[in-house]
Amino acid sequence: MITLRYTLIATPVGSMLAVASPAGLCALEFDGREYLERSRESLARRYPSMDFRREPARDPRSTLGKTRAWLARYFEGRLDDGRELPLDLGGSRWEASVWAALLEIPAGSVDTYGALARRVGRPNAARAVGLAVGHNPVAIVVPCHRVVGSNGSLTGFGGGLPRKRWLLAHERAAVGGEVELALDL
Repeated sequence: MITLRYTLIATPVGSMLAVASPAGLCALEFDGREYLERSRESLARRYPSMDFRREPARDPRSTLGKTRAWLARYFEGRLDDGRELPLDLGGSRWEASVWAALLEIPAGSVDTYGALARRVGRPNAARAVGLAVGHNPVAIVVPCHRVVGSNGSLTGFGGGLPRKRWLLAHERAAVGGEVELALDL
């Protein structure tokens, strides 16, 4: 049986649910308390034999403690790379390749689904990239909010477009400029 530990983390964009497996952070979702039951059901498909326990995340050495500290730094404007956290993202090989490409988009920049498709070697797979981005289990840390439509418009985001807009503006302010639209057309 695998023990998944979870905590709720207050942020400027609302409560977030953080879930860690023994291997690393496996979920970070907006609307923490409201998402708790859906997350438990979703994770049960990935971890059929799991124990789901609440943890206060006070130990700075634990994955949840590291996640809480990472988020605090992020919201203070210190935009560390999400790869510093232990991650247990699961997903297919395709999804993992797209999520790895998301980690390459610098804070304060945005990229398009088409550009990500080209980066992962499937130039005609922008829609499939969109699906993989939508299945990203770890919001903010794996920065799916940095992906926009081919015309630069804000498009779907699990946390809602107002949060996406807020996160991009926050990052833009932290890096000292406007959001750079890296359109690779």
